[in-house]
Amino acid sequence: MSRSEELFSRASKLIPGGVNSPVRAFKSVGGNPLYFERGSGSLIYDCDGREYIDFCGSWGPLILGHARQEVVEAVQEAAENGLSFGTCNPLELEMAELVHSMIPFIEMMRMTSSGTEAVMTALRLARGFTGRPKIIKFDGCYHGHSDSMLVNAGSGLLTGGIPSSAGVTPDTASNTLTARYNDIGTVKALIEANPGAVAAVIVEPVAGNMGLIEPLPGFLQDLRCLCSDNGVLLIADEVITGFRFHPGAYCSLEEIRPDLITLGKIIGGGMPAAALGGRRDIMEKLAPCGPVYQAGTLSGNPVSLAAGIATLKLLAEENPYPRLEAHGKYIADEINGHCSSFCTCNYLGGVFTIFFTPSREIRNLQDVKHSDTSKYAEFFRSMLNEGFYLPPAQFEAAFVSAAHSEREIEFFVSKAVETIKRIG
Repeated sequence: MSRSEELFSRASKLIPGGVNSPVRAFKSVGGNPLYFERGSGSLIYDCDGREYIDFCGSWGPLILGHARQEVVEAVQEAAENGLSFGTCNPLELEMAELVHSMIPFIEMMRMTSSGTEAVMTALRLARGFTGRPKIIKFDGCYHGHSDSMLVNAGSGLLTGGIPSSAGVTPDTASNTLTARYNDIGTVKALIEANPGAVAAVIVEPVAGNMGLIEPLPGFLQDLRCLCSDNGVLLIADEVITGFRFHPGAYCSLEEIRPDLITLGKIIGGGMPAAALGGRRDIMEKLAPCGPVYQAGTLSGNPVSLAAGIATLKLLAEENPYPRLEAHGKYIADEINGHCSSFCTCNYLGGVFTIFFTPSREIRNLQDVKHSDTSKYAEFFRSMLNEGFYLPPAQFEAAFVSAAHSEREIEFFVSKAVETIKRIG
């Protein structure tokens, strides 16, 4: 028995499913999850000492790679001064000023400890500000595990074949309406069918939880206009996309201004951290200024903030984005060029998904569902044996980091093409 197998056997007796987050389970790809104990640059090492080139990147935060020296040193310095105070600390202000300088439309912001918490607060704030009860989300988009967002969700719910979740009451679900991603007509129809009742539309500007799917040209702009015309707030969930494609929000690249935005993953630099921000008049409705309550004992934790601040500064200074884009394009071009009869590779920047469906345009959840998940499972296991760690689920995005070398990318592509052709 390997060390990972031994640990999983023990964990399964004390932890539900043996995992502390369902996306870590290997349920959809077969076998049991590996246990990792060390990472460096583009590499991670399991508890049996085996090395893997990592394309999961802690599900997105590690854009600089594992254990970047400057980030580790910032964490060590902060930890030496105390792990937590439960009080205000100077790094909270430094983070707020830094984020505002990089995303100017964030006029005010509040730190949280997770993306789920940030989204939950954004939804409550939207309802409190507008006095309206309903939220529109998109099929296949995942916004954390708060009750109202577990309706036609993506990520682990999609890969696990669970359309929603037990424990979500019918009353809660009834206030969440679902539209089709990249289809503005479905959003318009829902707003018209619920006059004066929709508080907000929440969207992943680039879908990343049913695999990577870009917005069609004009989709986000039309969504912004539709919301403005109907007094509906637009919430951009940029937990994945924030700082992933340039040193700022993806919405800035599309030249749209959401009313509220959620950030996470990269702003924690690998530590638990997220944030909610947006228009001043909306954000001032949060307690203690206003009547919408939100709190968090460890919000603005100095150790997490130190990691996030160091990461954001390095991204601004080093600008790894052109290289990430080149790597992502090479991966997609090579796989689509050699394997279009078997799969479709979507990419944007250094983010990609290999959908096991013959070459086709993938624009929404309906297109995604044509994928052969059993083929992805075989691909995942084969690539794992070759020394590559990919997301253990078809409907998740893979991430290239600034630490990946050109040689590693070429090696990955050659093995991926070889494997795809073999499994057909």
